[in-house]
Amino acid sequence: MDNNSVINQKLISVERAASDLRRGGMVLITDSDQSLLVTSAELIIDQRLDEFKKVSSSEPLVGLTYNRANILKISPRSGDVALVKISDYMDSAVIASMADPADDLINIMQGPFQVADVMTSNIHCAGINLCKIAKLLPAAIFSEAPANACDWADKNNILCVSANDILGHTLNEALSLEIITSAKVPLEGAEEATMIAFRPADGGTEHFAIIVGDPARDKPVLTRIHSECFTGDLLGSLKCDCGDQMRGAIKYMAEEGGGILLYLAQEGRGIGLINKLRAYHLQDQGFDTIDANERLGFLADERIFEPAAQMLKKMGYQQVRLLTNNPDKVEGLKSCAINVTERVEHKFPSNNHNELYLKTKKKRSGHLL
Repeated sequence: MDNNSVINQKLISVERAASDLRRGGMVLITDSDQSLLVTSAELIIDQRLDEFKKVSSSEPLVGLTYNRANILKISPRSGDVALVKISDYMDSAVIASMADPADDLINIMQGPFQVADVMTSNIHCAGINLCKIAKLLPAAIFSEAPANACDWADKNNILCVSANDILGHTLNEALSLEIITSAKVPLEGAEEATMIAFRPADGGTEHFAIIVGDPARDKPVLTRIHSECFTGDLLGSLKCDCGDQMRGAIKYMAEEGGGILLYLAQEGRGIGLINKLRAYHLQDQGFDTIDANERLGFLADERIFEPAAQMLKKMGYQQVRLLTNNPDKVEGLKSCAINVTERVEHKFPSNNHNELYLKTKKKRSGHLL
């Protein structure tokens, strides 16, 4: 089996594991000297919790990200994952509440939680990461696996996947992107436009490029990296400026004689639409966009720039004039071997609903607004 086939098989295994987690199932994650059963804390039910306790010689543990643990006043013993003992009173509803800020009042009443005397490992980080890949809340339940873990998992129809494959998945998936098809799609503001579809080797997350006109490949091309926003791009939400930025970029590219908009499937700064709606709910309670994401257990921004760089390279572009107010996008593309020759500002007026959002972008994320 050649190297590409090996990488593709790893990608597919992780994608299948994430799918199992989304259905409330369990996955066996292995490392060089350890194997742990993992399931989502968000989706845990009493029956699954009982199964965990029956197959393991040790008590299951709840794993939380540093950000989420901090909200619950839990200090990780090591690394970025806090491991919490499941006390006798903690049924599946209590554990699920630990993952979800909607239940923080309940959590405060239930605490303090007892940190397990266990050092975190690659598997714990991988389990949390698998929840993120599945677009679930980043909280997992871990349990020691029986002897001959992979054989046992195979007999019980449980997928066995490597921790390193999970931890490298997002980058490897981006690097495996290939052009699938393209078509001319006249757009409002840019009638001469072509859409190009990209798909990774595991058949997972698809991204799209919109080429306005026919920009030359031997000169820096006007480029916008745009993360999909269902609420802003499609519904016209006033809570953000995404729809204005997308349509404004396309119109500006047409006026400038051409450009490329990279439409990336990284909704809600990479946390997914459902979790973005959870973040919106927290914003209604007074938290800003960064605090809301972190309260859910995520980083302030979970996006990566390798998909954008790979798409540009596949289309034959190596130099860009980047249409953005976000300096992280400039540095992100540069780190992926794309030459950013210029940052082109991309500002739009605020409204009563997104004024705080834009101020947070400027003050806490360093956007040049």
